[in-house]
Amino acid sequence: MSNSLRWQIAQKVELQWWKNYLRKKTPTDYLAWKKNYWRELLKKIGFRDILDKKNNAILDAGCGPAGIFMVLENAKVTAIDPLLKQYETELSHFSLEKYPNVTFQNIGLESYKTNEKFDAIFCLNAINHVSDINLSFDNLIAAARKNADIIVSIDVHNYSFFKHLFRLFQADILHPHQYDLAEYKHLLEQKGVKIQQTILMKKAFFFNYYVLCGTKK
Repeated sequence: MSNSLRWQIAQKVELQWWKNYLRKKTPTDYLAWKKNYWRELLKKIGFRDILDKKNNAILDAGCGPAGIFMVLENAKVTAIDPLLKQYETELSHFSLEKYPNVTFQNIGLESYKTNEKFDAIFCLNAINHVSDINLSFDNLIAAARKNADIIVSIDVHNYSFFKHLFRLFQADILHPHQYDLAEYKHLLEQKGVKIQQTILMKKAFFFNYYVLCGTKK
């Protein structure tokens, strides 16, 4: 299966996943829970003060219907995702009008080009969903000013055997890219990001969930 076809299937599955996940969750309860989740994540990784900074230019890349843009009310936020139109029309939990400080763009990371330079870029639980991971990282890092914060969260493989097995049989349709922690860090470092923190957020058998915090050199 080609990477392009695999990604197209993954996008359809992603939308259906959100529908299934949110089906029994009321918008009010879910959005309140999600906002608290983001605030706690920022606190844990030492970025809680970003909530109080005014007029920072921030990119939420691969934002989904409930990304970190939800809690960045003081910032000038751009949020991008290739499924935003479907989220807007098919999910009652997401409405563009609720976030007047956010500029939403229905676009994938591979296609994102901008002359704007961001003070911080968040790519949370999204980079392993893309079709072309190298191009996606190139575009995101090109959009960051020098010394900008780059915050990436991902599920990383714990065992080389299962990593190669998942790759061989394409066992995880939602995630076209299967890497371990060292490989993700190398991808960022070779593209000009200095890793400042590696934070373990959640442990599991196949995957651990990490947040990588770095700065653009």
